[in-house]
Formats: sequence, structure tokens, C-alpha cells
Amino acid sequence: MTAVNQTLMPDHTETGRGVRRATVPQAVAGVVRERAEVLFGLMGNGNAHLISELTSTGFPFVTVRHEAGAVAAADAYHRASGRIGTASVTYGAGFTNTLTSLAEAALARIPLLLIVGDSPTTGPRSFDIDQVAMAAAAGVETVRLDARDPAAQVRAAYDRAEAGRRPVVVAIPYDLVEVPVEAFVEANQSAIDQPAGLTQTPVPEAPSAAGLEPILAALRGADRPLLMAGRGVLDSPDAPEALRELADRLGALLATSVMARNIAGPEGDLGIAGGFGRLERVDLMRQADVVLVLGASMNPFQMRYGTVFGPEATVLQVDVDPHRRHERTDHFLAGDTGMVLRALIARFGASPVENGRHDGGWRARQPIPASPRLALPTNSAPEAAIDAAPEGLAPDGRLDPRTMALALEEILPGERTFVQDGGHFIGWIPLMCSVPDPRSHLFVGTAFQSIGLGFPSAVGAAVARPDRTTVLVTGDGGGLMALADLESFVKQARSGVVVVFNDAAYGAELHQYASRGLHEQAMLIDEVDFAAVGRAFGAEGIKARSLQDLDVLRGWVERGAEGVFVLDLPISQDVVAEYMTESMAGAAPAPRPLPVE
Repeated sequence: MTAVNQTLMPDHTETGRGVRRATVPQAVAGVVRERAEVLFGLMGNGNAHLISELTSTGFPFVTVRHEAGAVAAADAYHRASGRIGTASVTYGAGFTNTLTSLAEAALARIPLLLIVGDSPTTGPRSFDIDQVAMAAAAGVETVRLDARDPAAQVRAAYDRAEAGRRPVVVAIPYDLVEVPVEAFVEANQSAIDQPAGLTQTPVPEAPSAAGLEPILAALRGADRPLLMAGRGVLDSPDAPEALRELADRLGALLATSVMARNIAGPEGDLGIAGGFGRLERVDLMRQADVVLVLGASMNPFQMRYGTVFGPEATVLQVDVDPHRRHERTDHFLAGDTGMVLRALIARFGASPVENGRHDGGWRARQPIPASPRLALPTNSAPEAAIDAAPEGLAPDGRLDPRTMALALEEILPGERTFVQDGGHFIGWIPLMCSVPDPRSHLFVGTAFQSIGLGFPSAVGAAVARPDRTTVLVTGDGGGLMALADLESFVKQARSGVVVVFNDAAYGAELHQYASRGLHEQAMLIDEVDFAAVGRAFGAEGIKARSLQDLDVLRGWVERGAEGVFVLDLPISQDVVAEYMTESMAGAAPAPRPLPVE
């Protein structure tokens, strides 16, 4: 745990009359300066003193237009950078507005700190609510500060968020916003309220020999080993390199969740497992006789509803959370993926031959289907798809979203970060567009089955990676829900593109429920020209009507891709995503976005 800083700041302030104690918000601000690089938020009564203390000293503050966006931006900042996010909103309605994005962060295991105002220590006012209980209902613990060294309490909250890979709420009671800090106490004496029902994530420890043995035995006996990595590998120090080394030593093939794509490198990489995988490569995954799953949730969509692994395969699972064991798992090991991978490497020789695989292992025997260009999920060549619809149109005269996604792969700058809101459209970009590294493709809202977090998440990604073009991919339903923070994105992004797959509907509901005979009126949306809205906020943009209209975006990129460009794609309601068809056939009707990790 971080030692308490006993310098003049943040716990003491020099004045012309001598030394006085810092107020509680000043002490909190001092720790934010230590542990964060930027604060996302929206000012109100409960956090005005904190934000003023930070902005008056030049600390970077990125404002959003809706409180849900403050947490969503901090969440995306972590996903894009790997660094802990920090957000702040006021009490009451400000706090309740964050609950959707806070629940998403909790379910997705995102380390961030949300600093909020709260009711006074003397008791609630007529408009106060039990914020600690509401956070607990979303699976989030709360640190309710007092004046007995709030800096130590906030440092402890940061430590818990990072060690547990979870959001933590820090609450400043309103009657403490001008109260001086009382005295120093050690950080480990600070009390953190742990609401009933919440579980502790233990600090990772090196795996025991007994815990490793079943995994070692299975891998030693494997003829066709497959390593499947999720975001838990990405979030563990040195784990990506250890993953590749273990695969090399075993001659194993690799697959990833969509949020960890590209983590494995080109050698032996089958790409994305689950609903966004290439079908011919998923067929190879099903041939594995031993599968080691590392830091992936194994949710139904990721597992292709139980079909991504063969029925006879031995499935091994490693996850830092002991409560995440999947029913398909034959042996589960609770532990940090990086620690487990390094322990496994130490037990194997440097090459497949040294480990008894004289043929070089499965990777040497099994060629991976070549993909000179990304293709449609039907495995038809992109050229054939474009030749069949030279204007990029579906039979109903509106745009074919698959052809548009293929064109974006070529047009958009190579150094890019995709941020995807949830919805029917969610699968086309992963199938048809590449990314430079695993932190370049963010899926927001999917853990909590939410839409409408796209615009503020793009703000967080743009702050985390200003050197790249941030590409927000949204539907018209989610885009309208989050529209206030289009202005935030236009103001913040050095280089940004907004791609709206605009089918004038809630597409997921339309394809899941109207197709089953439910009345479609509430599933339809009056079509909006998002490009016109973007221009009103200061962006450039176009509502495309054909494939050739994308030349306007191409010209913007060639001129330097500065500012924000809004591309409104009025797509056909008749084109149903392949993953949606599969999910409808393989499971009960699912909520809008479908989970990914």
C-alpha cells in the first residue's frame, strides 16, 4: 500500500500567516494529482470545491455533458491506455445518472475511481438518497470520507481499485467540503465501507504446484493445444509476452476474445473466438483437444453458445476471480494470468521438440486459412461483394453495411482506436476492419447490456491516445441516447470519426422480435441526419448515399484527419448480421448488444 505523504501538500497549505491545514477536498485533490493524469467529470454542488482545487492548479479536467459520460469516459480511458481512470460528479441526481456506466465498469472489471458528493455526516437532507446502498446494488463499494486524513483513505481506495480490477466510489460528505484535515493516520488504518454481499478480490499470489499440476498434465498430453486469451491477459503485466512464449514452446494455436484481439501476434493466431470469429477458423478451434482459457469470461456469446470447443476437449480456465469458473471448465485455477503463464513456461522446454513434439506441434502441422484481405462472414471475397453491389447498396436501395465496413478498413487511418457502442451493428467492424494493437478496439456497454455510452467513451479513448484517430461506431438508437456528448467528443478529439450505422430502428429488437411477430412500431426511429447534427457542433460530415460518397471521408483523411468527421450511413434494415442470426438460432432472445470480453 502506498505510504502516506507527509509533505506540506496536500495535507498542509502555506499562507501569509503561516501554515494551515488543507481542507478535505484539497487533500483529495492532492492524491488525484499523485495517482491520475486527468479527471473526467461534471461539476455540481457536491464536487465544486474538488474540481476548483484541481483546475486552479492546472490539472487536466475533461468535462462531459451528462454524468453517465464521466464514468464511461474514465472507463474507456483505462481500456485504451491500461491506466486507472478517475471521474467526479455531484451527489443525488448527479450520482444516480452514473449508475448505468458504473454497473458496466463493475461487470467489465474496470479499475477506476468515482469521486462524488454525498449527504452530510449529520444526516440526510430531504433530497438525499442512500448512495452507498445504490452503489452496492451495482456491485461497487464506497469509501465515505471523514476528516481523519482523507488523503490516506483515497490512496487506499486507488490501491483497492487497481488490485481488485474494479471501480470504487469515494464519497465526500457535503458538510466536509470546507473542513480542515484533522490529523495524520496511517493509510492502513483507514476504514473502507464494504457493503454486505460484495466479495473481495484477493491480491494475486504465485500459483501453487498443486494448482498447476492438472494444467501441466493436460498440456503435456495435448496433441492439439489451443490457448485462448481474454482481457485478463491484456491487464496483467508481461502476460501477453508470456502467452506468446508458452504457445511457441508448445506449438499451440492461439485465439482471443474480441477485446484482446491482436494480443497473440501473427504466429499461430486464429483470431477472434466467439460470435465475431471467422467461421473457417472457429472450425479449427473446435478441433483442439486441450484448451487453456486465460482471463476470458467464457460468456455464451464468446462460447458461441457452447459450440466453440469440441465436446471431447479438456477445458482449463485461469482467472483472477475465483467466482468466475465456467460450467464447461474441467479444471479451474484462481490466479493472475501473467503469474500462471510464467510458472507454466518454467516447466516446459524452449521448443515443441524439447517438449516431446518432434513434428513441431499442432501449429506446424496445421496451416491457418489465409486471409489476404478481410472478407465477408459468408466467406465470399470482398471484391465479389462490391461487384455485386457497385454502389454499395442492398436490394432495398439503402446501403449494405458490410460493404461500408469493408470500405472503412481501407479509408480510415491505420493508427486508429475503434470505440463501439452496443447494438445490432456491433459485429461488422471486428470482422472486416483491423486494429493496430489489443487496446485499439473498445466495446462499451456490452457487459451490462447497455447502449448509449458510445460518445463519452470516445472522449475517454481520445484523451488516452491523442496520437491516434478515435473512431466511434454507433447505431442511431444509441447515438441519440448519448447525443449530448457528441459535443464533448468534437471539442476533445484531435482526430475523430463518428460512424453511425443508421437503420432508422433499434435494429437488434427489430431482428429479434419483429421477426417473431411482435408489433414493430416502438422499434422504429424517425431517421436523423447525424452529419447535420455533427456540423452544428462544429464537425465535418456527410450522409452517404453510395459507396462513392465515402470519397468525402477519404479526402478528409488525406488532408490530415484533423478534427471530427461524422459519417452517417443509412443502412438497410434487411441485412441481418450473421452473429445475430446465429444467436437467434442458438439461444433464447438476447438483449440488445450481446456480451463480449
